[in-house]
Amino acid sequence: MFELLGIPPQALFGQLLLGLINGSFYAILSLGLAIIFGLLNIINFTHGAQYMMGAFVAWMLLNYLGIPYWGALIVVPIIVGATGIVLERLLISRLYHLDHLYGLLLTFGLALIITGIFRNQYGISGLPYAIPKQLAGGQNLGFMFLPNYRGWVVVVSLVVCLATWFAIEKTRLGGYLRAATENPTMVGAFGINVPRLITLTYGFGVALAAFAGVLAAPIYSVNPNMGADVIIVVFAVVVIGGMGSILGSILTGFGLGLVEGLTRVFYPEGSAVVIFVIMAIVLLVKPAGLFGREA
Repeated sequence: MFELLGIPPQALFGQLLLGLINGSFYAILSLGLAIIFGLLNIINFTHGAQYMMGAFVAWMLLNYLGIPYWGALIVVPIIVGATGIVLERLLISRLYHLDHLYGLLLTFGLALIITGIFRNQYGISGLPYAIPKQLAGGQNLGFMFLPNYRGWVVVVSLVVCLATWFAIEKTRLGGYLRAATENPTMVGAFGINVPRLITLTYGFGVALAAFAGVLAAPIYSVNPNMGADVIIVVFAVVVIGGMGSILGSILTGFGLGLVEGLTRVFYPEGSAVVIFVIMAIVLLVKPAGLFGREA
């Protein structure tokens, strides 16, 4: 059928795979943003820089300490998440009772500072990060060639996203966290340290961004601008899914990645703006987003 349209099946499925990979990163990053905004009420513009930090810390662990990819998947989210906790305690926690604009301006400034530090130290040229040997090569599926590492990224991203959704929506800890954002005084009366809970939540959102950075390092070049290149698209994904909607961020991230991939096949010139066109349409029809709730 696709050949009748002049499109080789390999090209179509190749672009769909690329879109699904991009959607995996959109989903994890927008999930972190949704957690931080939905539960902490902060628009975290530093998220892209923290994603970039994840890739750079993985690169530094490999080249300076010899810690391979598999170790980086565990160590990097802890390290970058800890830096997020420090930022939250020292700066961001002072803005929780102020307008969203203050948090946006602060985190935007922090993103510029973090990006500038890495750009000054490493320049703007991409640094290579090798695919682990266990995931090298690929599988010939007949209709397309599937690189093992790209398949791994899609699967692990989906698992992490669903596990996060389950932890927040279906567990007692997630219930405490949601309650703490609605009525911190009542939750504190039960002996729960609400400020610590909020701090750990921000750190977890940052750790998700760092985890995505480690996954992205072998696919994209590790460079200081990689966060700035993706964060605007991720914010659009969050707006379309609904600000603060956990499930909306996951479904919208993967779905828009596929839409972007299809657009590259049928109308390549529009692939760079299709997500923003969809965002404009959604805002006209349902300003709260596809899965968001009206204020």
